[in-house]
Amino acid sequence: MRAFVTGGSGFVGRHLLTALKVRGTPARALARSTAAMEAVAAAGAEPVDGDLSDVEKLRAGMEGCDTVFHSAAYVKGAGARSEFYEANVRGTERVLEAARAAGVKRLVHVSTEAVLVDGTPLVKVDETMPLPERPIGDYPSTKGEAERRVLSVNSEDFVTVAVRPRFVWGAGDTSLFPQFAEAVRAGRFRWFSGGRYLTSTCHVANCVEGMLLAAEKGRGGEAYFLTDGEPVEFRAFITAMLAARGVDAGSRTLPYGVAATVATVGDLLWGTLGLPGRPPLTRTEVLLMGREVTVRDDKARAELGYEGRRSREEGLREMKAEHESAASRML
Repeated sequence: MRAFVTGGSGFVGRHLLTALKVRGTPARALARSTAAMEAVAAAGAEPVDGDLSDVEKLRAGMEGCDTVFHSAAYVKGAGARSEFYEANVRGTERVLEAARAAGVKRLVHVSTEAVLVDGTPLVKVDETMPLPERPIGDYPSTKGEAERRVLSVNSEDFVTVAVRPRFVWGAGDTSLFPQFAEAVRAGRFRWFSGGRYLTSTCHVANCVEGMLLAAEKGRGGEAYFLTDGEPVEFRAFITAMLAARGVDAGSRTLPYGVAATVATVGDLLWGTLGLPGRPPLTRTEVLLMGREVTVRDDKARAELGYEGRRSREEGLREMKAEHESAASRML
């Protein structure tokens, strides 16, 4: 394999590049800034100057590569729909165009369980659940559109596969953990109705395991959920994850109904009036973090040989060790 990676300087991308280096797989990764180039090089890959807006730079970077991993996405909690659409839909379209022009044989797209968010409960769902016609939120809707485009172009000459990790976490997290920690430190964090419901999770190492297996064995035109195994109580897991980094989650709660109302009003006001900043809550956040969201990864285990080797206990120990190491360097 010779790989090309989008989002290589991000949380998932860095771990993927490190895994490719360990396997002895040459890799290039898209980088749109000096900091991104440095992160890609530190992970053992060749930086390619460019971004998702430039098809020609994408194509040039993919030349000679047989596999593309598309992990770049706009994942902010809130923002203008145009920003989500440009990155998640148009960016994916350009990646597909460039990959086919470069003669790439396989493409693995990093999707999400959020593509299913339409207000109905997501409890023990699997890949047979269809994408909703009216997903709630700009992130779910644009990621869903991107996944549709990826899987629709699958062919014998260009095999496309999607993986859907639920709640990616782990040491070095630059996405979810900072949002939780910031909310706690700002006094905004609340448990929705106590937080005593189940959630699926996917450690970043398990996400990478699934991505590599999808590149090797994934059936074209198919999506695969990835998890850490059996679900865990949301409150217990978030408390442990924050504690591993020295953050006390606290015990303040907010009824789910109140949270849903605040989020609905916020989405309406910010969406229609274009208010600055972001709403206090969004419907997407409440639906994904305010009640049970559990998915089944039986298909990945049966078809790909996916195991999810990194346990939650190991992942939490790594986060704690990372925090302690950082703290000692500051002394």
